[in-house]
Amino acid sequence: MAAKKPSAKTTPSNVSADELMAYYRDMLLIRRFEEKAGQLYGMGLIGGFCHLYIGQEAVVVGLEASAKEGDKRITSYRDHGHMLACGMDPKGVMAELTGREGGYSKGKGGSMHMFSKEKHFYGGHGIVAAQVPLGAGLAFSDKYKGNDNVTFTYFGDGAANQGQVYEAYNMAEIWDLPCIFVIENNQYAMGTSTKRSTHSPSYWERGAAYGIQGEEVDGMDVLAVKAAGDKAVAHCRAGKGPYILEIKTYRYRGHSMSDPAKYRTREEVQKMRDERDPIEAIRSLLLTGKHATEEDLKAIDKEIKGIVNESAEFAKESPEPHLDELWTDIYAELEA
Repeated sequence: MAAKKPSAKTTPSNVSADELMAYYRDMLLIRRFEEKAGQLYGMGLIGGFCHLYIGQEAVVVGLEASAKEGDKRITSYRDHGHMLACGMDPKGVMAELTGREGGYSKGKGGSMHMFSKEKHFYGGHGIVAAQVPLGAGLAFSDKYKGNDNVTFTYFGDGAANQGQVYEAYNMAEIWDLPCIFVIENNQYAMGTSTKRSTHSPSYWERGAAYGIQGEEVDGMDVLAVKAAGDKAVAHCRAGKGPYILEIKTYRYRGHSMSDPAKYRTREEVQKMRDERDPIEAIRSLLLTGKHATEEDLKAIDKEIKGIVNESAEFAKESPEPHLDELWTDIYAELEA
């Protein structure tokens, strides 16, 4: 199976101004939220680990644009962007980051372990690649129930080398599960370049051993991601089994807030920011297509900053969980 190169920049001829604006707003919300989270971490208000999504916004925004109500999503600990993109309240997300009662997991999950049954968001998982078989299980549930929902199962290039990923591939293909395996290849895993961690020319091609179709996508282009997402979703909804999307993206920050990222040069990061930033690309389309003015976009940025600041204030004012919460949500009582 020949490797597909990253798609050329998708022309916006079939994309409405409203869609472009929605992508811009959604990606900007994630960017500003993560910048604020980084600030709060520096102030000591966020404890433990904190993994930011800055630079990768086009991946989850593009795929969420292909989803419908009832579709599920599950990911790893770099999860704030996924939660915001699927419609979770920034205030509840930020409160959880700071370990407060108003958070989605009542302050007990922190950055790495958040869930929302209402938005069909199933985590936030701290064990590398642990979410991949869980994602296949979510897809099995929908297959069993006979609906046409799909599950977006996100994991990174580092997790793509874990054995449980391939067990999940095999079972998903055998049972024709409606699971989209999304490899967010940000090229450095926890700090090791993909060039040093594998001799495979790509990750998505490994699915060929199990009969799974897939492709490589330019993850810095939200329109390319949306187009690939539509294709993958149609494949799964038609009952054709799983699909793999290897989305080539790039994180601007270190693996976590404690990572100085000395394994790459500042020049490399700056070059990506200057030439490939996903938000700037859509901003340019909005301006050159005369869908928005500089003043319009400044107003949106101001609005987004207001939402993010409000979420931070909500988090600061929300109380810490009561000690009694240590004993809640440990077991789930199943209905008869």
